[in-house]
Amino acid sequence: MDSLQKHLSIQSRLPPELRDINENYVSKNKVLFLLYYLSPMQLDLIAGTRPNFVKIAAIIHAMENYSQEITYRFIHTGQHYDDSLSGNFFKDLELPAPHFNLGVGSGSQAEQTAAIMLAYEKFLLKEKPNLCLVVGDVTSSMACAITAKKMGIKIAHVEAGLRSYDWSMPEEVNRVLIDSIADYFFTTTPQASENLIKSGKAEEQVFFVGNTMIDTLLRFKPKFRKPLVWDRLKLQEKKYLVLTLHRPANVDETKKLEQTLKEILRHSKGIPVIFPVHPRTRKTIETLELPGDRLYLIDALGYLEFNYLVQHAKAVLTDSGGITEETTVLGIPCLTLRDNTERPETVSLGTNEIVGTNRQQLRSALEKLLSGDWKRGCIPELWDGKAGERIVDILMNKQLPL
Repeated sequence: MDSLQKHLSIQSRLPPELRDINENYVSKNKVLFLLYYLSPMQLDLIAGTRPNFVKIAAIIHAMENYSQEITYRFIHTGQHYDDSLSGNFFKDLELPAPHFNLGVGSGSQAEQTAAIMLAYEKFLLKEKPNLCLVVGDVTSSMACAITAKKMGIKIAHVEAGLRSYDWSMPEEVNRVLIDSIADYFFTTTPQASENLIKSGKAEEQVFFVGNTMIDTLLRFKPKFRKPLVWDRLKLQEKKYLVLTLHRPANVDETKKLEQTLKEILRHSKGIPVIFPVHPRTRKTIETLELPGDRLYLIDALGYLEFNYLVQHAKAVLTDSGGITEETTVLGIPCLTLRDNTERPETVSLGTNEIVGTNRQQLRSALEKLLSGDWKRGCIPELWDGKAGERIVDILMNKQLPL
């Protein structure tokens, strides 16, 4: 390779503002350029819950062709530690096993936060990455972001800028804390970018890239597989509802849980309601006196099986944020059993409606759904399966000063 070719090769790896430098300058300072611009970027990729792994999978897949340019440590905090995060889960998502598991296990939010910070700090004392990349709004992301920041490491937040403005939700506290200390922000919607800029973040720190959770959904949609429960319960296309509840406000208050379930069962016109349920919540439900026999409690499903169930359902009732995004892309009606959402585009553009847990609102929404009067929705901008590629492209082109 002659000097001009070398120069052009180096130029292609530089940020746009440095690509007009002359060949002599590159030659005189080639050690600097080789060390800074051409050396592999070292990342820590943090995940601790099922949704985290789904979101981060798209970034790992996008980095597969750049193993010489980007190296990473894939770190599982152990925040979720049940059997659903087994080897089969990672196999389904075509993910490597995490390089490290911090093994924090169960505990209160304060206990988990402290345990994650202590364990992650030990890794950082041995070797610091160029960048700590966290996703979403869970305790793992918040705790690792704080730890990295205190040790002088840059932070990138994927799914930044979402806001519900509901301070009773731990997730809102987490996402605001992360955004307050992060250095770079990858957003799923223009509204999220606007939220960050209004809060004082510089435009050059904010990157609207799309939704990595949707990347994973679209990648694996052809591989969704029928769960065993389909034949066992003799389910039929568009003739059942899927219910998911996990927020403490909905499952820890027995009376509220009972009222919600009764309202759904009374006004779903005998349609089966399939509820993948946590063992602790199952025990509570089994003590309740519920109408009819159309509520089916099933064990947690794998990613491919659960999304098959969603894809073929009449509708989904949920208190999850991520599921409202997936149903929007799959075109499945979604009823959010919360009073607010940090993902307003699923309502304004998608198939989601906020119905809360108010009896009358829930009843009206079910009547609207079963009458066939639900909106069709459309897919938000850049939810096209390429968000992970955009993130890696930004990293590769050194648009993040580290």
